[in-house]
Amino acid sequence: MPQTTNNSGEGSGHPVRWGILGTGFIADLQASDLIEHGFTIQAVGSRSAASATGFAAKFHVPSAHGSYEDLVADPEVDVVYVSTPHPFHYENALLALNAGKHVLIEKPFAMNAWQAREIVDLAEAKGLVALEAMWTRYLPHMVRIRELVRTGALGDVRTMIVDHNQNLPKDPLHRLNDPALGGGALLDLGIYPVSFAFDVLGAPANIRAVASRTATGVDRQTAMIFEYSDGQQALLHCALDTAGPNRASIIGTEGSIAIDSVWYTPSPFTRYDADGNVVERFDEPVTGRGMQYQAWELERLIRARATANDILSARESVRVMETIDDVRRQIGLSYEADRT
Repeated sequence: MPQTTNNSGEGSGHPVRWGILGTGFIADLQASDLIEHGFTIQAVGSRSAASATGFAAKFHVPSAHGSYEDLVADPEVDVVYVSTPHPFHYENALLALNAGKHVLIEKPFAMNAWQAREIVDLAEAKGLVALEAMWTRYLPHMVRIRELVRTGALGDVRTMIVDHNQNLPKDPLHRLNDPALGGGALLDLGIYPVSFAFDVLGAPANIRAVASRTATGVDRQTAMIFEYSDGQQALLHCALDTAGPNRASIIGTEGSIAIDSVWYTPSPFTRYDADGNVVERFDEPVTGRGMQYQAWELERLIRARATANDILSARESVRVMETIDDVRRQIGLSYEADRT
């Protein structure tokens, strides 16, 4: 039974008002989709007053705060979008929740499972929404794929094959290559195929993982095999220094789905029957980048006075982090947050 919320735009006579915590690249993307689709961005907060002011000017945001503390204390903010790098999600989310704000937290939800649990425990105790910004889950092609899997259109799903490989900056000081900033392919890129496997097959019964390292000690590429109790397998791969096809396949006894590149963005897919004949071509246009769908879902939860959904509950985000923790143990990748 969903818990009731204790805050925000529901029943208050005003739209849900967003605060943006952090002013980096991903904040720009989310803010652009919010603005384009009629959401209300009320405030922005940064550790730098100049950065907050610049962001506010760019997106015509009414209030700019020179600290995260001031942002979450703003009485005109209902929801805080946490867009900072991974190692700061935990403290930033707790800061917002303790101020009575709902949170949309960039992926990965936290650095590890214990941090994720503490975020969810606090949100539940306060009756607030804590939603992971796994925007892919809410895109139209993923909604249709879940429907096809659920109704048995593919028969028994046996296999998933998913990659997320990109050619990203090689600078050892870049956050992607810096262990202190949660660098590595797994947390930045691998989170997508791992979450997709959860979406279709659920939590794995067994995990096998291997990785190669960068000179800075983070994973350059990681390969994973998820095994399930009924014999299904998910074959997942991520890499940060080689561009890949970035396609995904779901294979069942009665048919299969092949998602075009780039599968985790708004993408067409083709469904085949067991004989390889095309039976469906899905191609629904999406305006903007597609990050508005997760924002619509968060606002829906607030107005419904609910704190979790069936698409990606906060408790499932914890289970995803537990799985990633297991992968990291197998490949020998640890972070400072693991020792806290």
